[in-house]
Amino acid sequence: MTHAVDVVVIGGGQAGLAAGYHLRRQKLDFVVLDAQTTPGGAWRHSWDSLRLFSPAAFSSLPGRLMPAQRGQEYPDAGHVVDYLAAYEQRYALPVRRPVRVGAVRSEGRRLRVETDAGTWSARAVVSATGTWWRPFLPAVAGREHFAGRQLHTTGYRGPADFAGQRVVVVGGGNSGAQIAADLALGGVDSTWVTRRPARFLADGIDGRALFDAATARRRALDTGAADTGGVASLGDIVAVAPVRAARDAGLLKPQPMFRRLTGDAVRWADGTSARADAVIWCTGFRPALAHLAPLGLRGPRGHIATAGTRAVDEPRLHLLGYGDWTGPASVTLIGVGRTAREAAHEIAGALRP
Repeated sequence: MTHAVDVVVIGGGQAGLAAGYHLRRQKLDFVVLDAQTTPGGAWRHSWDSLRLFSPAAFSSLPGRLMPAQRGQEYPDAGHVVDYLAAYEQRYALPVRRPVRVGAVRSEGRRLRVETDAGTWSARAVVSATGTWWRPFLPAVAGREHFAGRQLHTTGYRGPADFAGQRVVVVGGGNSGAQIAADLALGGVDSTWVTRRPARFLADGIDGRALFDAATARRRALDTGAADTGGVASLGDIVAVAPVRAARDAGLLKPQPMFRRLTGDAVRWADGTSARADAVIWCTGFRPALAHLAPLGLRGPRGHIATAGTRAVDEPRLHLLGYGDWTGPASVTLIGVGRTAREAAHEIAGALRP
């Protein structure tokens, strides 16, 4: 059976819910297809100590402020999951789950969305699957010969899983710093390695300043002004409380990236080595866009060329929440609302006579 709607939104995390909110305000007929069994998106799968970079009021989707978490200035992931579930209910968004989308194809004047729960025919599609489901692992010599445990950020939960082990954390971004700090404060024998010297933002900077910096950069680029550098000009690592604590205690001292892995160790270019029972790769993600492969839109680095959120070569397709190339700060709770509004407005304009 084929279901016909105006718009199919693929993904029921923060980006998909923001899209649903604005599509409803445009009075369009839509459905949100989510592969997960419960609300919360990727937040449901994060590590135990993860916290937002911003206070709750500055981490909200359109229409409803996130309530503060008692006793916490910066909410944890569980609080975000509860907020997203409540948001979905508050606006009675038409989320269908679990529904896994296998392919999106062009079918005349419509797009055909093929899933494990049937087929949808849509006049437009919003892809909001994010990046969490496609972790990136770098090509490092000897990785296939390492006898210890290897996991990505997506598989990390907490230091208790590594009691009595020697752990190497790879990655100079926020995930690497936070997990390295979590292990160090948890008493785990750990080494943090980065490809370049760690760049900490000033202690007073949080997500509010990052959003402003990202927005200012996008405005500058859109008007032809000089590139402000955006968030990258400020640094790579937000000094959240656990990171500050580990850094100030002398527990967070990054080492240069090693050259290769052996069966039970990491080895640097100068011949020195360190034993390791586990390696945690905090090495980022790639856009989860396999479902769009039949449309043949992928370009360099796996990105799809966009004008705003609209795919240049398939104007019925919008991409939301994958990175700055789909809107400034669009991977954040507060930032995705603006790009979702723009996408919904453009879709409505294209569908209405």
